Amino acid sequence: MSKGKFPTKLTLSWLREKYASNQLTPGDVIEEILQRSHQDEDMNIWITPPKMDYIQPYINRLSELDFDSSPLWGIPFAIKDNIDLADVPTTAGCAEFSYKPSEHATVVKRLIEAGAIPVGKTNLDQFATGLVGTRSPYGETHNSLRPELISGGSSSGSAVSVARGQAVFALGTDTAGSGRVPAALNDLVGLKPSLGAWSTKGVVPACASLDCVTVFSHSLEDAYHVDAVARGIDQEDPWSRDFPLPLAKLPKKICLPKDSISFYGPYASKYQDAWNRAVEQLKQLPILIEYIDYEFFREAAAILYDGPFVAERWADLGEFINDHPGVAFPVTEKVLRSGAQPKYDAASVFNSMHKLQEFKRKAKTLLKDAVLVTPTAGGTWTRDQVREDPIKTNSDMGLYTNHCNLLDLSALAVQAGEADENLPFGVTFFALSHEEGLIAGAAEAFVSKSKDKQKTTQVAVCGLHMRGFPLEKQMLEFGATFVREDRTAEKYQFIKLPTEPAKPGLIKKQTGGKSIHLEIWEMPLSSFGEFAKLIPSPLGIGKVELQDGTEVPGFICEGYAVEGAEDITETGSWRKVLQSV
Repeated sequence: MSKGKFPTKLTLSWLREKYASNQLTPGDVIEEILQRSHQDEDMNIWITPPKMDYIQPYINRLSELDFDSSPLWGIPFAIKDNIDLADVPTTAGCAEFSYKPSEHATVVKRLIEAGAIPVGKTNLDQFATGLVGTRSPYGETHNSLRPELISGGSSSGSAVSVARGQAVFALGTDTAGSGRVPAALNDLVGLKPSLGAWSTKGVVPACASLDCVTVFSHSLEDAYHVDAVARGIDQEDPWSRDFPLPLAKLPKKICLPKDSISFYGPYASKYQDAWNRAVEQLKQLPILIEYIDYEFFREAAAILYDGPFVAERWADLGEFINDHPGVAFPVTEKVLRSGAQPKYDAASVFNSMHKLQEFKRKAKTLLKDAVLVTPTAGGTWTRDQVREDPIKTNSDMGLYTNHCNLLDLSALAVQAGEADENLPFGVTFFALSHEEGLIAGAAEAFVSKSKDKQKTTQVAVCGLHMRGFPLEKQMLEFGATFVREDRTAEKYQFIKLPTEPAKPGLIKKQTGGKSIHLEIWEMPLSSFGEFAKLIPSPLGIGKVELQDGTEVPGFICEGYAVEGAEDITETGSWRKVLQSV
């Protein structure tokens, strides 16, 4: 298969189909990944990049596995470099810390046994301490779509490897949001199972009591295929818990914060708009919406880094940092050493545990048979901005993620459109640990609705449906989004109808006519028919010719309406008509 025939995004179903029809071999796929890795070398995705010498044995062993009974046969995946892959160094983003494990982490072992091919170890915020993707001596991992922006962390390389088509899925870890923030910033799905559902044996601890292994993919389907293999009790892992495979079902309600959502960074207003659109989409689901007091989730989140839980990181890594002064990334060492402060004594730990237990009780009551939905991230930053203020920018990125593991919640981050061009926006569904099926069901319904919405048509509007006018709200109610301002071809008469309120009419002429200002909107096809039914005669929907010669559906007026109407063609714009009144 030629290079040009490989899709940019590699998915499990596509590869399985090509393998089954003998159109591709795993070797072909790995050769493509090697080329892509080389082309993206400056993006700092990998610590141990894909190389055939250590990948080939995994390809060879596929001959021993039955394709039909091996759900991940030949599927390439990436591994965050704080998760062990046998005989390949685990660095956790610090060369001096590096060791070569003799065996795979439990989750890696299970995936390989199912036929998956590990292709490399990915870059990360050192010791999994950070949510920005810039805290690595191996270089700042670039965002997959806009290199000037952060990729998100700490599982930065894992997310970008999937987004750039160098893996079908990738393993990350998540203590405070590292399996979700990079998903949002790189247009991916990020699944964070319940604490203990996936074994953390063979994972360098960040906060051992809160750490989770996670997966990045392009779809819910792929994420849950991986979940079905990775999930399960591990008798050698003291943190392992027995959670059955989640069965997707709709929750009884969706909880949304009733107080205002905070946004930050250079695209704050665009993120606000994207969140508003996501909320409108949630409201279209057949699920009750309930607005809740979100404050205790914020208080719980603060316990993670503004409380004694930072001492757990120091307990795991403090000895290494003390024995190797100056080898850690400066901001990482600063964060880790904060856990050694005298104020974090045993009493402070128990005080926080007691407070957290109360928050857990509240969450258990509030989220019974329900899901909570928030933005995955409230904004993003350029890499330059993070360098200028590494602490605050990183803290902001955890605004809607830090509470999750502390409250023993499962989480699923999914795509929710774009905040701007090549600036993806995501939302996260949260559920209680024993109700993971609710986030699966709710997210599936949301994504399906989003796919329906993606089948759209352009609509040209020239009057009360334009931005700032009374019927703009109708456009929004039908899921339409503003695209651009434009003009018609110089073939139209523009009239003011004697209605209440006054409306314009656009009539195409065989000869003469002028160019009229209008707006182009994008509307879901699923709602276009109902929208058209509401348009009163003599107006209707027809083809409107634009100044570049193309035609789009839009508001037109029947010719008989000229009688008794005021000709306003010379104004060229409904806005000018109203401004002159």
